[in-house]
Amino acid sequence: MHWADGYHLNVRLYEKLLLSVFDMLDEGKLTEEVEEILELLKSTWRVLGITETIHYTCYAWVLFRQHVITSEQGILQHAIEQLKKIPLKEQRGPQERLHLKSLHSRVEGKEGYQDLSFLQSFLSPIQKWADKQLGDYHLHFAEVSVMMENIVTVAMITRRLLLEEPEAATMQSTSATDRDQIESYISSSIKNAFTRVLQSIEKSDTKHEHHLALLAEETKKLLKKDATLFMPILSQRHPQATAVSALLLHRLYGNKLKPFLGGAEHLTEDVVSVFPAADNLEQYIMELIFSSCGEETAEIYCRKLAPYQIESISGTLVMRWVNSQLARILGWVERAIQQERWDPISPQQRHGSSVVEVFRIVEETVDQFFELKVPMRSSELSSLFRGVDNAFQVFANHVIDKLATKEDLIPPMPILTRYKKEVGIKAFVKKELFDPRLPDERRSTEINVRTTPTLCIQLNTLYYAINELNKLEDSIWERWTRKKPRQKFTNKSIDEKSKSFSQKDTFDGSRQDINAAIDRICEFTGTKIIFWDLREPFIDNLYKPSVSVSRFEAVIEPLDTELGQLCDIIVEPLRDRIVTSLLQATLDGLLRVLLDGGPSRVFSLGDAKLLEEDLEVLKEFFVSGGDGLPRGVVENQVSRVRLVIKLHSYETRELIEDLKSSSGQEMQGGRSKLGADSKTLLRILCHRGDSDASQFVKKHYKIPKSSA
Repeated sequence: MHWADGYHLNVRLYEKLLLSVFDMLDEGKLTEEVEEILELLKSTWRVLGITETIHYTCYAWVLFRQHVITSEQGILQHAIEQLKKIPLKEQRGPQERLHLKSLHSRVEGKEGYQDLSFLQSFLSPIQKWADKQLGDYHLHFAEVSVMMENIVTVAMITRRLLLEEPEAATMQSTSATDRDQIESYISSSIKNAFTRVLQSIEKSDTKHEHHLALLAEETKKLLKKDATLFMPILSQRHPQATAVSALLLHRLYGNKLKPFLGGAEHLTEDVVSVFPAADNLEQYIMELIFSSCGEETAEIYCRKLAPYQIESISGTLVMRWVNSQLARILGWVERAIQQERWDPISPQQRHGSSVVEVFRIVEETVDQFFELKVPMRSSELSSLFRGVDNAFQVFANHVIDKLATKEDLIPPMPILTRYKKEVGIKAFVKKELFDPRLPDERRSTEINVRTTPTLCIQLNTLYYAINELNKLEDSIWERWTRKKPRQKFTNKSIDEKSKSFSQKDTFDGSRQDINAAIDRICEFTGTKIIFWDLREPFIDNLYKPSVSVSRFEAVIEPLDTELGQLCDIIVEPLRDRIVTSLLQATLDGLLRVLLDGGPSRVFSLGDAKLLEEDLEVLKEFFVSGGDGLPRGVVENQVSRVRLVIKLHSYETRELIEDLKSSSGQEMQGGRSKLGADSKTLLRILCHRGDSDASQFVKKHYKIPKSSA
C-alpha cells in the first residue's frame, strides 16, 4: 500500500520534491547536486507509488514549467530529454499499465468537467502551451529560431504520447499526422502575421503608394522571413512546409487584390503601382515553391493556386493604350506626308523631314511603352510591332501615292507601217497639231512635279526609313529582353501563340513595302528621264532622218546631266540601284527607237556598224571607266539590244527567210535561226529601207504604207 494511498497528494508531494533540483540562487539552472538529489528521490518511489513513467512525466513537467517562468533554453533541453525518456505504451510493463490506467483526475474546462488520465493531466498543458506558441511562431520566435525548434520537438513528443491515451478522441480535435499538425501551425501563424501586416498598413500613411502595393511588398518580406527563419525547422517534419506557407500567403493577398483587379479599366497611377508589386509577389511565390519542391510536387501545389492573372488583365489595359497610340502615330504619318516638301534636311542628311518626324513619334511611343512598369505578355509587344510595321507601310505607300505608271510616261506605240521612199523626210518635217499620246493636263502636272531631285530625296527617305527600322527593331528587342529576363512559372504552357513572331520578321511587312516603293521609284525615275524628260532628243529625234545624221552622242550630254544630278543627291547605297534603272530605261528607249520608231525612222544594212558603235558608247557611258556600274552588269543588260542591232546587219533576203521559218518554230516553243522572234523580225523589215522588204510585209502581213 502506498502512503496515504492518495494519488493526487502523492504526485503533488513528488512534484514539490523535484523542485529541489533547481539552484537556489539561479532558478534558471539546475543545482550541481542534481544527480544525487534524483537518486535520493528514487528512494521515495515505492512509498509514493511513483513509477518510471510517472517520474519522467513529473520531472518533464517541473522542468518545462520552470522554462516557461525563466525562458532558459538549458532547462528546456533538460525537459525535452525527460519527455523523450517517457516510455511509450508498448514499452511499459503490464503492472505499470494497469497502475496508470487507474490514475485519473477531474479538471474543470470550458466545456465543463473532464476526466483526464495521468499523462493527459501533465502533458496536455504542455501541448496546449506549445501549440499556442507555434500557432503564432512569427510573433513568439521572431528573433530566436533555436527556441522554436525545441518547442516543435516538445509539441511533437507530447502529441505522440497523448495520441496513445484511450480518451484522446474525447479531447480537443487533434490532427491526424505530424504533417497535418505542422500545416495547422503554418496556417494559424501566417494568418496572424498577415493580419498584423494589414493592420500596420491601414494605420500608416499611404499617400505616396497604394496600400495594396505596400501590402504586396510587406507580404513578400513576411514570406522571405518565413522561408529563411522558420521553414528550415518546420520542413524537417513537413518537406513541403515552404510551399504550404507560400500557397496560403498567395491566397490571403489574392483575396485583398481581387476587388481591385475587377475595377481596373485603365492604366491609372494606382494600377501602375499595384500591378507590378502584385506580379512580383506572385513570381516570388512561384519561384519559392519550385525551389523548395521537386518539379512534379511544385506543379501539384501550383495547380491548387488561383493565379492573379495580372499579366492578362494588365495586357488588356496595355493593348488599349497601344491601340490608342498607334492611331495617333497613323495621324502623324498622314500629317508628316502632307507637309513634306521633299527638300533635303542638309547636305549631309539628304532625306525628307517627314521620316524623321515619323520616327520621332514612333520612338516616343516605344519609350512610353517600356516606361509602363506593369507586367506584359509578348502579345502586347507583338501588337506594338504590328502597329509600327503598319505605320511604315502606310508611309511607304503614301510616298508612291499618285506616282504615274509607265503607261503614263511612255507614249503609245505608233502604227506599224512599211517603208515608202521619201516618206521619212516628210514625216520628220511635218508638225503634228495634236499629240494624242500625251496624258491629260492633271496627270502631266503630277509627273512634272516629280523632278529628279524630288525622286532622289524620296528614295533617300525610304532608305533612311528601312535603315532606322533595323536599329529600332534591335533596340526594342534588347529592351524587351531586359524587361522579361525571368522564367514565368505561372503560364509555362499558355499563350504560346504570342511567341509565333520572331526577332527576324517583326518589320517584314514594312521592309517589303519600302523596298517595293524604292523599286517602283527607281523604275519610274529611269523611265521618266528617258521617255519624259529626254523624250524630244531621244525618243522623238534619235536616228532621224537617218542613223548617220543623228548619232547617239547627241543624247549623251543631256543623259550625262541627268545622271550627274542623280549621283549628286542619291545616297551611296542606292546609287547602283537607281543607275541600273536608268540603264534599263535607256535600253528600253533604244529598243523603242529601233523597233517602233514610227514611219519617219528608216534603217539600212550599212547602219548596223554605226548602231554597234553607238551601243558601245552607251555601254562605256554607264561603266564610266570603272566608277559606274560593274561591267558585267552593264554587259548583261545590253545583250538584249545587241541582238536587235545584229539583225540590222543581215541582208533583207535572210531576214525574210528567217521570218518565214520562225512562225512554225515559235509554235513549237523555239526561235528562228537568227535568234529572234517573228514580231522583232517583222519590225526590222518594216523599218528596212528597201523595196523588197516593203513588198514582202505588204503581201504577207498587209502592213500599210508609211503615208497611211
